[in-house]
Amino acid sequence: MAIKLTTKQRDVLTADGHLLVTGGPGSGKTTISIMKAAQAVDKDLSRGQRVLFLSFTRATVSRVVEAIQYEHQLPPEQRKRIEVETYHSFFWRIIRAHGYLLGLPRRLTLLPPPAEAIALSSIRNELGADSKLSAAAVAEKQRRVTAERERLAMEEGRVCFDLFARYTGAILHGSERIRQLVSNMVPVIVLDEFQDTNADQWNVVQALGRHSRLIALADPEQRIYDFQGADPERLNHFREGFVPTEIDLSDDNHRSAGTEIGLFGNEILRGRFTQEKYVGVCRFGYPPNGDQAFTELVMRVYKARSRLAKSSKKDWSLAILVPTKKMTRLVADKLREPPAGMTAVPHSAVVELEGAILGAELIAFLLQPSSGGRDFGRFLDLLCNYFQGRGGDEPGQGDLNTAQKFRDAYADYVQRQTEGKAMRGSSLLVSTLATYQRARALGLTGDPDVDWRSMRSLLENGECSRLQALAHEVRNLRLLDRGTQLRQGLADDWRTNGSYSNALSIVKHAFVQEHFATIQKPETGVIVMNMHKAKGKQFDEVIIFEGWPRLVKWKIVANLDRIVRSNDLDYDNDQSRQNLRVSVTRGKSRTTILTPKNNPCVLLLNRA
Repeated sequence: MAIKLTTKQRDVLTADGHLLVTGGPGSGKTTISIMKAAQAVDKDLSRGQRVLFLSFTRATVSRVVEAIQYEHQLPPEQRKRIEVETYHSFFWRIIRAHGYLLGLPRRLTLLPPPAEAIALSSIRNELGADSKLSAAAVAEKQRRVTAERERLAMEEGRVCFDLFARYTGAILHGSERIRQLVSNMVPVIVLDEFQDTNADQWNVVQALGRHSRLIALADPEQRIYDFQGADPERLNHFREGFVPTEIDLSDDNHRSAGTEIGLFGNEILRGRFTQEKYVGVCRFGYPPNGDQAFTELVMRVYKARSRLAKSSKKDWSLAILVPTKKMTRLVADKLREPPAGMTAVPHSAVVELEGAILGAELIAFLLQPSSGGRDFGRFLDLLCNYFQGRGGDEPGQGDLNTAQKFRDAYADYVQRQTEGKAMRGSSLLVSTLATYQRARALGLTGDPDVDWRSMRSLLENGECSRLQALAHEVRNLRLLDRGTQLRQGLADDWRTNGSYSNALSIVKHAFVQEHFATIQKPETGVIVMNMHKAKGKQFDEVIIFEGWPRLVKWKIVANLDRIVRSNDLDYDNDQSRQNLRVSVTRGKSRTTILTPKNNPCVLLLNRA
C-alpha cells in the first residue's frame, strides 16, 4: 500500500544538497529519510556505492532495517545499497582500517563497557563519586580516566567506545585520501538523532560533509544527552557549516495519530497545559507508600495487558518507564512477586548489564572443562572482575573491597597449600570453594540452554551468597534469547570437542558482536526500563511510574527516584522536561502516568 505523503514530506524528496529535517516524535522523519535514501540509490549512486544511515541506538537501527524490508518493501537492489548501522559501528570500521596512522597498534580489540569498568575502577575508586568532589577534582578525575583510556588503546590496542569518535575524527581530518575513499563508498549519509551529537561526533560529521551529501534528522526538543556533551547549538552549527535546505515536520504526528500524546508532550516542554484531558493520556495518583504504589502499578499493567490482548495486534508491547536504575530493578522484582498475593507479571527488564555480562562470563567458564590446578584461581579472577566492574562508571566501594578480600583470601589459601596446611575455617573462600566444586561435578548434556540454566540454578542455590546474587543478576540477560549465534556457537563447540571447551571466548565474542548488531528483536510483551533507555523506541502503550516521598510526622524527609530530583522546582530544568517528553511520546495508542497523590510530579503542573 502506497504511503500518503504530506506536502512537507514531498518537499524532502525534491530537495537537493545538504538537508536538515526537523520534527517531533512520530513526525515521519525516519519514514521520509528511508524514501529519500531509496531515491538516492536510483538517481545519485554509481555502481558499488551505498547510502549510509547512522543512528545512536541499535533499537532505531533495527527499526529502520525492519521498515526498509517490510513497511516500505523496497526492492532487493535498493535494500542492499542502503547500509544501516550505529555511529559506533561505522567509527570502529574506520579505526580498525586506518588507526595505525594515529599510532595505534595494528591489532585492535574493542574494550567493552564491563571490561572498561574493571580497567578504570581503581582510578574511579581512588577519587570517589563525582557528586562528592569539587569541580577541580572532577576535572582531575576525568583527566586521569582519559589518560588511562588512551594508554589502553595506544599500548594494548584495547579501544573503548568513548574514544571512537575522537579517533575517527582525527583520521578523517588528517587524510584527504581517506575522506575521499569514504565519500566514494557512501556519497549520501543520513544522520539520525543529530541533535545529540557531541563535539567529537560533530568533528567527524564536518569531515564527512566535505565530500558526502548529508541528511540530518533532528528533534530540537529531544536533546536528552547534554550530560554526554550534546550541544544545544548543534543545529545552528550544521546550518552555518553546510547551509542546508531545512524542512520542518513538527506539525505532523504519525506515531500516535488519533491521540493527543504529541500535544501533551510538547506542552510538558512549555510548562503550560491548555487542556484538562488529552486523548490517549491518562494520569493517576497513588498513596505514597510502597505496597499501595506497587499495587496501583500492577493493576494498571493488568488493565493495559487486557486492552492490548484484545487488540488486533499480534506482538503488542507495553513499556514501564521509570526515572532511575534502582527503580528498574525494584519494579522488575515487584512484578515477579507483586504485593497482596497478586498474580506475577511476565516481563523483561532492561537493566545496566555490566554485572550481568561479567556474571555470564563466570558461568561460561564453569561450563568449560577444568584446566588443572590454576582453575580455581581463574574462577576467582572472574568473580573479582564481577565486583570490580558491575558498577560501571560508578564502582561501589563495598564491591571493590569485596574483590580485594577475595584476592587476599586466595593468596592466603595458596600460601597455606604450599605449606601443606588446610584452608582456614574462617576463610571467605569456604562457601565459594564448596559451590565451585559442586559446579565442577555438574553433569552436562550438550544442550546449551539446559546446561546454562542448570549451572545458573546451581549457583543460585549454592552455599555462597555472593555467587547466588551473581546468578540472580545473570537472569536479566536472557542470554540464549539473543538469537541463534550464541546458542549455535556453544552447540558447535560441544559437537566438535565433546565439551564446551571454548565457552568463555564464545560468550565474550557474542557480547562484542551484540554491540554492533544491526538486527535486534523487537521488544514485545511487558518491558521495564529506565526512561533514558526508551530513546529511539516505540511501544503500543507506555506506563510512566516514579517514586514517592517518605514522610515523618507529615513532613517529607526524603523524595527519591522522582522524575525531577526531589520533585523540587529548584531542580526543574530543560533536561527533566525533555526526558519526560521523550518517555510520554514513546506510546503509540496510550500513555499512563502514575505519580504520588500527595506530591505529584512538578512537571505535570502549570508553571506560575
